[in-house]
Amino acid sequence: MRFLSTLSLLLAFAFCSSAQINIKTERYKLPNGLTVILHQDKSVPIAAVNIWYHVGSANEKPGRTGFAHLFEHMLFQGSQNVGDDQHFSLIQEAGGSLNGSTNNDRTNYFETVPSNFLEMALWLEADRMGFLLPAMTQEKLDNQRDVVKNERRQRVDNQPYGRSFERIGALLYEPSHPYSWSVIGSMDDLSAASLEDVKEFFRKYYAPNNASLVIAGDFDVKATKELVKKYFSDIPSSTIEPLPVNQPALAAAKYETMEDRVQLPRMSINWHSTPLTSPDDATLDILGDVLAGGKNSRLYRALVYDRQIAQSVFAGQGSRALAGTFSVTVTAKQGVSLSEIEKVVDEEIEKLKNIPPSDRELQRSKNSTKATYVYRLQSVGGKADQLNWFNVMWGDPAMINKDLDRYAKITPADVRNAAKKYLTKNRIVFSVVPTGKKELEAKPISN
Repeated sequence: MRFLSTLSLLLAFAFCSSAQINIKTERYKLPNGLTVILHQDKSVPIAAVNIWYHVGSANEKPGRTGFAHLFEHMLFQGSQNVGDDQHFSLIQEAGGSLNGSTNNDRTNYFETVPSNFLEMALWLEADRMGFLLPAMTQEKLDNQRDVVKNERRQRVDNQPYGRSFERIGALLYEPSHPYSWSVIGSMDDLSAASLEDVKEFFRKYYAPNNASLVIAGDFDVKATKELVKKYFSDIPSSTIEPLPVNQPALAAAKYETMEDRVQLPRMSINWHSTPLTSPDDATLDILGDVLAGGKNSRLYRALVYDRQIAQSVFAGQGSRALAGTFSVTVTAKQGVSLSEIEKVVDEEIEKLKNIPPSDRELQRSKNSTKATYVYRLQSVGGKADQLNWFNVMWGDPAMINKDLDRYAKITPADVRNAAKKYLTKNRIVFSVVPTGKKELEAKPISN
């Protein structure tokens, strides 16, 4: 009964309007530029420390890629006052959890600890922000470079379909565009990185004026502000030029095929769309859900259920700071031609361009969006990360309380118009087929 009551409450909250979400925060800045966001939640005696650096693979240079992801690893290797690999052991021995991640636009680090260990978590973050370089050695760089190379082998080079993502990025963007290379970087660039290259990257981007620190959970505001001042205020800032928004467009369709050690053919259709903060971003999220969000979606019904020619299907908006993409990815059943898959995908997109989604389809998608959004806010760590997402990417942590409004106002006509505007014939069609089965590729229709 208790489970059912909890589930009912979650579902009721998930389907509420964003006006009913009221996560209170305080935001201020230190003189060195560090943004600090505080959110109290005394429901349980834990605290989350979440820091975002506004640096990702987009801040790298051609020939020197993979640095942001490399630093995700390097920052756990010890700093001036923290021993090698002690960051993990200190947090875990205190009963906490921690990790970090990197994408095109940001790198984040996060800890959740019992409240009485909040000061330790803040000290650890401050020490590696301000005093990582004195502890950085060639040996540590070589060690973590090898770790990242091995990660690349596992996740890209030896992963089924793994190399396709890099190639699609290279087809969508010119070589100078910050999204044309992968987050993990290339083997050649990782091998070429010198200790001074890496140190220069750290000095520029891992500075307080390029960071956003969220503290959420059970803490005393006045005492916590004093701790932040104590540990972070003396760290010097740096000079950083913001990257310009650069949304490219394709002048024609491009087809390319990769043979790989896979069992099933896979096709990915990719369009340039719109950056994260554009008005159409939320509509494209809904469009992706209408097309392929679950077993009742249009592409799933057409490809997997009705015709039974596909194993799985995905569609969605790739929301990033500088440029966006919309993609449809279908894994075909064994021996099925990807040209046949492409034909069905095009038919369903054309139907959507001519007839907007039904009210039922739209409401299902909105309900799914709301539920997913609320689930992210169930823990203090989840709230902390979302607050940083909205602060760094949107410039306003208070967006956490009103982001669902973007979706609530979307109409069926908006979804149809987005399909017309963005899902054009100018696109990348990328096929991955089993080695020796090139006849299964998607081919352009000859006039």
